[in-house]
Amino acid sequence: MTADTVGVRLEERWREILAVHARTLGEVDRALHPHGLGASDFEVLDLLASASPREGEQCRVQNLGGRIHLSQSALSRLIARLEKDGLVARSVCAEDRRGVYVMLTSKGRNLHAEVLPLQRAALARALGE
Repeated sequence: MTADTVGVRLEERWREILAVHARTLGEVDRALHPHGLGASDFEVLDLLASASPREGEQCRVQNLGGRIHLSQSALSRLIARLEKDGLVARSVCAEDRRGVYVMLTSKGRNLHAEVLPLQRAALARALGE
């Protein structure tokens, strides 16, 4: 197999991955839009719900950054919007004033529980499960 053939196959595979990603994000966005959420909004709520299963638990924003595929500034804007909507609350870390914690509010936890089945169904449709 030549280097050109390998390169073409890698490029085709990469384009397939991008197409699946775009199709899946679109499906999730359409399912969540009536609830005022997009796919990235849901990802933050979902990670917070799984990282802090009990109400009142918090998570460092920098820990979310490695799991959400957004720039640090985009993640900060997203969290600010979720906070404005009453879905999350932010606080400064007492031990490290540079650190910021974020936690789900009751409203955020309830909305996450309400839309979780919609997000999972959208994933199943998009990914053929």
